[in-house]
Amino acid sequence: MKVFENLNYIDDVKYVADLDLPWEKLQHKSIMISGATGLIGSMLIDVIMKKNLDGLNCTVYALGRSKSRMKARFEYCFENSLFQFVEYDVNKKLIWNEMNQVDYVLHFASNTHPLQYATDPIGTITTNIIGVQNLLDFSVEHNVTRFVFASSNEVYGENRGDVEKFNEEYCGYINCNTMRAGYPESKRCGEALCQAYKAQKNLDIVIPRLTRSYGPTLLNTDTKALSQFLHNGVAGENIVLKSAGIQYYSYLYVMDSVSGALTVLLKGKSGNAYNIADAASDIMLKDLAAIIAKYVGKKVVFEIPEDVESAGYSRATKARLDARKLQQLGWKAKYDIKTGVERTIEILRDIQR
Repeated sequence: MKVFENLNYIDDVKYVADLDLPWEKLQHKSIMISGATGLIGSMLIDVIMKKNLDGLNCTVYALGRSKSRMKARFEYCFENSLFQFVEYDVNKKLIWNEMNQVDYVLHFASNTHPLQYATDPIGTITTNIIGVQNLLDFSVEHNVTRFVFASSNEVYGENRGDVEKFNEEYCGYINCNTMRAGYPESKRCGEALCQAYKAQKNLDIVIPRLTRSYGPTLLNTDTKALSQFLHNGVAGENIVLKSAGIQYYSYLYVMDSVSGALTVLLKGKSGNAYNIADAASDIMLKDLAAIIAKYVGKKVVFEIPEDVESAGYSRATKARLDARKLQQLGWKAKYDIKTGVERTIEILRDIQR
């Protein structure tokens, strides 16, 4: 079974597609998405294709390096005329020979987990800077209506101890003279590039700052702590905690991340950044491990991580996001952390049967 065939996942997609959003902005338009097979990009495309069944008539240009991977993920719509695969590496200039207009560009491609940060630090940086610039240039050249840069909670760095939650104006500490700084610093630089293109090229940009997202669209290669917990749980194994687990973070189920990103795309104010998070999904890592262990009937066990993996870990111990700005646009999350991880496990179990 594929994730898009699972009934719970289908319900999640329908939930987002039925939200009261100004979908008319996408009516008879086109949307280009990098990171199309990733955790968030893939579900966002599923939502657009569901809306197309209801007459949205929005063409999706799905950017990716592997046609076979794209076809496997979107086999249900790969031959649909409203779904177009574009073979592309974001670190290269996008040569566009299509006659059709691209109305919206969403840059979701990025290295997003610790092992990638540690083993491909150069690619981590270039995707978030050169990749962003390539798509910004494309957007200017083709008179794109709006550009969306998917940023991260990591832009805030470490909490200086002066706030409980980060609002969009907060700036914490990052030790920039380290390899691990490549991800948050490049996301900061990507945001600054977006602002530069808005100022100099008059490009309409918005920035959803995504928190630690999870869900049934996670990739098998994802090495984030929660992703490892979920893989352990689905496999019926003990939950392996590779630290004391006192990190206090914001998390969010992928369906809510997608609805947040769409809210920013369709309702966000040009030039603004928006935190996508929910207080009901703020939790310490050790408590998160315990929830999953209890649900699958296993124990939490401690293990020392390998040096390569630990080199990619975030150094922040307290990173909770204030999402009131996004909530003022009418957004709200559906799932709390417990419900979300349990739903993820059930969907993944069903898929892997």
